[in-house]
Amino acid sequence: MAKDKKLVEQITSMEEDFAQWYTDVVLKAELIDYTSVKGCMVIKPAGFAIWERIKNELDKRFKETGVENVYLPMFIPESLLQKEKDHVEGFAPEAAWVTLGGSNPLQEKLCVRPTSETLFCDFYKKDVESYRDLPKVYNQWCSVVRWEKETRPFLRSREFLWQEGHTAHATAKEAEERTVQMLNVYADFLEDYLAIPVIKGKKTDKEKFAGAEATYTVEALMHDGKALQSGTSHNFGDGFARAFEIQYTDKDNKLQYVHQTSWGMTTRVIGALIMVHGDDSGLVLTPKVAPTQVMIVPIMQKKEGVLDKAEELRKTLAESYRVKVDASDKNPGFKFAEQEMRGIPLRVEVGPKDIEAGQAVVVRRDTREKVIVPFEELSTKIGEMLDAMQKDMFERAKAHRDSHTYTATSWEEFTDTLEHKPGFIKAMWCGDEACETAIKDETGATTRCMPFEQETLSDVCVHCGKPAKQMVYFGRAY
Repeated sequence: MAKDKKLVEQITSMEEDFAQWYTDVVLKAELIDYTSVKGCMVIKPAGFAIWERIKNELDKRFKETGVENVYLPMFIPESLLQKEKDHVEGFAPEAAWVTLGGSNPLQEKLCVRPTSETLFCDFYKKDVESYRDLPKVYNQWCSVVRWEKETRPFLRSREFLWQEGHTAHATAKEAEERTVQMLNVYADFLEDYLAIPVIKGKKTDKEKFAGAEATYTVEALMHDGKALQSGTSHNFGDGFARAFEIQYTDKDNKLQYVHQTSWGMTTRVIGALIMVHGDDSGLVLTPKVAPTQVMIVPIMQKKEGVLDKAEELRKTLAESYRVKVDASDKNPGFKFAEQEMRGIPLRVEVGPKDIEAGQAVVVRRDTREKVIVPFEELSTKIGEMLDAMQKDMFERAKAHRDSHTYTATSWEEFTDTLEHKPGFIKAMWCGDEACETAIKDETGATTRCMPFEQETLSDVCVHCGKPAKQMVYFGRAY
């Protein structure tokens, strides 16, 4: 049992050091490992299995809205990147460049894809001629490279996995509708699948995507009170189309510029999943995303019939759930601790006495609630417990977010709240970018979003006292 205790103690308490707790969890649960390439990570099988579940569910939801998958090159010629001034300036500090092909200098250096707007524009210019060719609603699953100065597993790395949707439309109205539609897809996915409550809203001009007319975001609150941007959707208007000459002939045989959108979600949502639901024992995965929903742990497995019964239960439960049997030679206490660290939603314990009584012990990962269930009722009860766990995890996360969302109507109240009550702060803002910059410089807090659901908290800006234009969510963020 000393070994079991040591396994749990390897994870730093989140109250003691949240950053170290996070690092401990991703390493001990074997989600990632560091590499000899600084700032890049290996996503190990346990971590990649979570990403596969996320990817497959998102892909299904995308396709229900008419999205088709494509794949474009990972290299962008410098001349192509330079065509949209704001865009290239926004990504210049993070760009990685290829200058040699083999041992020969390239005639034109190539940027390793930080995002693919310019490549899609180049593609659409050749692919769109008539209104009959529109809309183009494409997405690609790929990796991108951004040369970050400071990195953290899943949250910020120099190469990361994501999806990036890129669409082209005949009208501004269609582009705006698609932009909001995809934001809602993200919000529904995060809340329904990952049990992460979000705030939907619009980014300020200072915080919007480089080259976009408008950026919409879903913002989530982590356990430590910091915000995490968890998905964004951008309306480009016809700015990129004009820079790249993407035109189509309308029904009146007149040339028009297309209107474009872009939207993306990355492996950082795994970081959100960890930081919203995890505890001092490790991961807590939602039943919907968990690669393994039920772990059967045989007790006194060397006794005759125990492993046979565990396998029999696995086969029955596998008809409805994702189930494994831990038949390793570790002792039960170690297996319990390991199952908890990996965040597996339910544990089913079965030993000689259970077999004799015709029952098993089922334990929830999130609450540690133990229930004795007859074998013949096991499948039904597990379904009920998984459904309840999914719902309860969302309600707990929402309660945490709501109890850590504060209102400030004066600068003194704003700064005091920020220092002593980590979380979201709702406050009024004048709309002036210089004021927004001053707030960030003085406090480290940024505008997370201007929520779609506006409130009038006062008539004046919380910082400068000028007439207020918007209610904004502020916060310190990852």
